[in-house]
Amino acid sequence: MRPLVAHVDLSALRHNYALARREAGDRPAFAVVKANAYGHGVRAVVEALDEADGFAVACLEEALEVRRCRPQARILVLQGVFGSEDWQHAAQLGLDVAVQGREQLESLLACQVVQPLRLWLKLDSGMHRLGFDLAALREAHARLQGAAQVAELNLFSHFACADLPEHPLNRQQLDAFTALDDLSFTQRSLANSAAIFACRAAHRDWLRPGIMLYGASPFVERPAATLGLQPVMHLQGALIGVREVAAGESVGYGASWVAAQPTRIGTLSCGYADGYPRSAPPGTPVLVAGRRVPLVGRVSMDMLTVDLSAVPEAQVGTPVELWGRTLPVDEVASACGTIGYELLSKLAARVPRHYHG
Repeated sequence: MRPLVAHVDLSALRHNYALARREAGDRPAFAVVKANAYGHGVRAVVEALDEADGFAVACLEEALEVRRCRPQARILVLQGVFGSEDWQHAAQLGLDVAVQGREQLESLLACQVVQPLRLWLKLDSGMHRLGFDLAALREAHARLQGAAQVAELNLFSHFACADLPEHPLNRQQLDAFTALDDLSFTQRSLANSAAIFACRAAHRDWLRPGIMLYGASPFVERPAATLGLQPVMHLQGALIGVREVAAGESVGYGASWVAAQPTRIGTLSCGYADGYPRSAPPGTPVLVAGRRVPLVGRVSMDMLTVDLSAVPEAQVGTPVELWGRTLPVDEVASACGTIGYELLSKLAARVPRHYHG
């Protein structure tokens, strides 16, 4: 087998979930496991988090996968469902379901579900993707009071800028949410990963930790380690080729990188088909034998190349870390002009996950 493996530390995952709860007064938390648990493997993650109060997913398909692992767990479908048949499936599976627009509301009220549902009305408090405005949410709340489809009526919303704690939109969104305190809801939820750390006023009945579970930071300026988070995924490989390149010779597609001096080049079996971004520029850090070296040339489908000048003893088989314990995924993402969320969630299925802890 080629030398590329994503090692997943399940003990670090459990540590991060416990930290999320401690940061917010031990409130219950939906562990967000959408997008294959941010690329970590949803079945293993869900089974490892046996102490989780519940799980949150994007869609019904993801909820079904979690339900297969955890028959009794509370599972919140964040985007809601999209038709009468889906409402029936959600009821049969015993899901918590978002209601985020008038069409979903009408579809629900037109259904005779097999059992009433725990519903979460979504307030568009300022992000302007999904949700009811204040007036429409009050109307939806009134229509759902006492409806046969409702077992529990809850409220949630989502911050647009919680990763920027001083952004004025945070206060506006919090004010919009608290403007509904006069309405009767069983549970309320507002705090995502960033708000768990940075906005105590957002700590309501349920938390929704996402990226922090996987050991990456929700903030640009605050490294994960300073928040007490432990990295969960360690993407590791090994050199599969080493060669000397003369000054003036190019490396990789497009001949866009040219050696300014005689340079030793290492090749890794990892490329954009594995989820490593093709946009990664020369200089993006990689660890070879525990030392930082710069990426050179373009990332190709199955391989990338690095400058081994700082590791003269490196040879075929020398271990490599793409991100993980020593090289934070957030640092690699920043070098690539993106965020850790994207690198983790785009890791391809062909990269084997090995679980520990």
